[in-house]
Amino acid sequence: MPRILVVDDDAAILKLVSVILSRSGHEVRTSSHPVEALDLLKVFTPDLIISDVVMPYMTGLEFLEKVREDEKLSALPFMLLSSHAERGDVRRGMNLGADDYLPKPFTPQELNIAIDARLRRAGLNVQGEDSMQAKGLGTAQVVWKGTPVAWVSRKALELFFYLLEHKEVTSWEAAEALWPEKDEGRASSLFHTTLHRLRKSLSNEAVISANRRYALAPDLNPTYDVQRFELLAQQAEQGSLGLEEMRELVSQYGLFLPGADSPWVDDVRSRLEQKQLSLLSLCAKAATAAGKDRDAAQFHQRALAIDPMSEADWQGLARALATIGDPRARLAAQREAWWAVDLD
Repeated sequence: MPRILVVDDDAAILKLVSVILSRSGHEVRTSSHPVEALDLLKVFTPDLIISDVVMPYMTGLEFLEKVREDEKLSALPFMLLSSHAERGDVRRGMNLGADDYLPKPFTPQELNIAIDARLRRAGLNVQGEDSMQAKGLGTAQVVWKGTPVAWVSRKALELFFYLLEHKEVTSWEAAEALWPEKDEGRASSLFHTTLHRLRKSLSNEAVISANRRYALAPDLNPTYDVQRFELLAQQAEQGSLGLEEMRELVSQYGLFLPGADSPWVDDVRSRLEQKQLSLLSLCAKAATAAGKDRDAAQFHQRALAIDPMSEADWQGLARALATIGDPRARLAAQREAWWAVDLD
């Protein structure tokens, strides 16, 4: 899966590009400031950088120069985003070592074509047409052969993710997890009906069975955003990720399989929630150590939105706000939430 870093001070453009590329199967990191992006590049090496040209404090061209000065990044593919008025800057950027540029505004198709072409020229594998991506954080979607799967039933989608989470299960284990309120006979019948619908949604070979145990076919081998989130969270807990990488990681968190209502889904949500709280705590500590107390306050606030009873986050929020002279430090000290108010 190609890794792409997107740098733009326009939050709307940053979100748009991130969504388009994520849906196309790329691993995307974002940064709203070139200086932060340079810090991120110390711990994360992408396959391609996409940067806006006009940004405050450091332009995209200055950012490009900094990247090219780094011996390890000097050959990294670099693409500029530019408006019509910035074409002179683009020519200068190409002279500085940019590999390509994409004029604004652009369509999702134009962006994907430009990215795929650049990655191919760099000798990198673009997401294969037969690959599968399973996305369960903040959504419930499976993309196969470049197209979102049209599920015959919602429960078939849930069964797919259950098999993805548990690798290999008996029919009774699956039936008990997905239909806990049904008796054994009814739950077993529902399992086999749903299994048929899952296969109909994907293919007859999508689920294999042996000795009354069921599993997703090995050749599907989907990339799974939950698995990636937990793997990176583990690396963060081991001290292998920097602040900017952790900041991007916590932004990827979302409710697991929205709309699903099963005990096993609740278990996964609880597991991921604890991972997110741990990450937010690490982010707050790293931000405090870096003198970024406003950022630390934001991380504590996000943690309290998940767990309002966290005394450590209340104390951390009060300290961070007091350090930056924010009058809401008094509210935090009194354990009063104002979550409708943005800290920015």
